[in-house]
Amino acid sequence: MHFIEKSMKQMRFVLVTLLLVVLLMSGVTSAKTIVMGDFSWESVQVHNRIAGFILEHGFGFDVEYMYGESIPIILGLRRGDVHITTELWIDNLYDAVVDAVESEDVMILGPNYPNAPQGWYVPTYVIEGDESRGIEAVAPDLKTVDDLKKYAHLFPDPTDRNKGRFHNAPTGWVAHDINNEKIEIYGLDEYYNSFNTGSDAGLSTVIVRAYERGEPIVAYNWEPNWVIGLLDMTMLEEPAYDSKRWNEDFGTAYPASKVLVFANTDFIREEPRVGGFLANYTSTLEQTNEFLAYMEENGATTDETALWFLKNNGEIWQSWLVDQDIIANVINALEGK
Repeated sequence: MHFIEKSMKQMRFVLVTLLLVVLLMSGVTSAKTIVMGDFSWESVQVHNRIAGFILEHGFGFDVEYMYGESIPIILGLRRGDVHITTELWIDNLYDAVVDAVESEDVMILGPNYPNAPQGWYVPTYVIEGDESRGIEAVAPDLKTVDDLKKYAHLFPDPTDRNKGRFHNAPTGWVAHDINNEKIEIYGLDEYYNSFNTGSDAGLSTVIVRAYERGEPIVAYNWEPNWVIGLLDMTMLEEPAYDSKRWNEDFGTAYPASKVLVFANTDFIREEPRVGGFLANYTSTLEQTNEFLAYMEENGATTDETALWFLKNNGEIWQSWLVDQDIIANVINALEGK
């Protein structure tokens, strides 16, 4: 059976159990600690804290956040050291996710937000110009990654005058290695060097610095992301995604990434009300870009951004919950913040 079908079977079990528990244990809270798996990017950290605030103040759990990269967090979910993560991008980790779900150690509770894009971006003013800033279009026919061959001189590598610079994902990310493969497959290795900015924050900083100066830059990025929320960026076209070609050499556009809520199976069996809440936890790319842009513009922490979202989107988060007492508890907690 396909691993997603297995997971849906597990979800049916959760929802049936949820009904029984609600009937038998209405109003019961727990002092257990929930450990949420945090990653290095900010969207998951904020989503975890939105869910964490509800779990703490609505359900009565203690909540802790465990930082780690994707594979260690998946292993933690399998062992039960980590109970939940609200945002796992499964396409870049397909084999590890399939193994975890097929073993029934981990279950998929549903999508956080619709399929998310990732790819290679340039500021839109590179293509269209920006009259308000006095910026002229320097590459008006730049549409595809193949077109980059004509424009390496616009994106110079300071350490190599003969080539342009492509700003890659941080080393350690699966996308970093995929992008390096793409550079070779697309024949861009003759024109560009792949540059590692060191971190998510480093990548964002170099994009914003170039944007503020009105300079050309080409870089990997993804949505949701505060950079995309704040800046006018254009994703360059690649050959349409084809699963066969992708599995051979990554020579197509990235697949639209499935971004899912994951949990340790035993934990959800013990706490089915949490499973019901997380199965309903959904957002949109626009909502996530919006709170990430708020976070950046206001210098807010992940906790402060989660509070801002909860205070300004009551209709959204209340739709994730079926218990009016839990909703009331969260509202009361927000009023005290």
